[in-house]
Amino acid sequence: MTRYVALGSSFAAGPGIDPILVPECARSGRNYAQLAAERLGYDLVDVSSGGATIDDVLTRPQALLAGGTVPPQVDAVGPDADLVTVTVGGNDVDYLLTLLRCSSRADPAGVPLPARAFFSTPVDPAAVHAALAVLPDRLAQLVGEVRRRAPRARVVLVDYLTVVPEQATAGFPMSEEHRVLCADVGRRLEAATAAAAREVGAELVTASAASRDHAVGSREPWVTGWVFGDLLGGGVAPYHPNAAGMRAVADLLVEQLTAHPAR
Repeated sequence: MTRYVALGSSFAAGPGIDPILVPECARSGRNYAQLAAERLGYDLVDVSSGGATIDDVLTRPQALLAGGTVPPQVDAVGPDADLVTVTVGGNDVDYLLTLLRCSSRADPAGVPLPARAFFSTPVDPAAVHAALAVLPDRLAQLVGEVRRRAPRARVVLVDYLTVVPEQATAGFPMSEEHRVLCADVGRRLEAATAAAAREVGAELVTASAASRDHAVGSREPWVTGWVFGDLLGGGVAPYHPNAAGMRAVADLLVEQLTAHPAR
């Protein structure tokens, strides 16, 4: 049986999508890895975790919002792995944090009271752009470590669903200046993931491109809007994949795995 290890942040884990298997990691039983493994009959080890950075995947235990830690995700990758998928990098460049802080400026009352002080901190575009500049090399380093541990595994980078709409909508409170900034960060995150895939010869699933018409406020959104659930309990998080989005990413991954031979 094909041994499949899924690594990544919340866009891999699936906060708020029932059933939640591991609340402290916001890990859903219907995220794209779970859905793809079920359809293909793969033996899945899913260690994706909301909030994870590349360092949390690669080198250090991740500190969880609810307390405690989980081991570096790459520890789950062994020589028996046949497939490894990776969705990470957004937290390294503060993508979601930038989205949330920009929306918080437009609608402070929409943020749960305990989080208002944190989200009211100003955005630092210079720091975001500096992190984006080094992201391809960081992702390439991660792929290199996966291959060192699992030399025969297919490694597939799965990028982030598109969040930012072409224009402001009721479900996406944000000034036009901030919407343009966040759209730029999303595009650069997409470009950085593609650059890393080219650099190391990894496979790439472009969820970003497939979801251009499914951003916040679209007729059929694949991501949530400006809504907060119980984040500590794996509840709905703003600007994250919804169930339809996860199904769409699973479809893309299954197509990649079945229509294209392993390299």
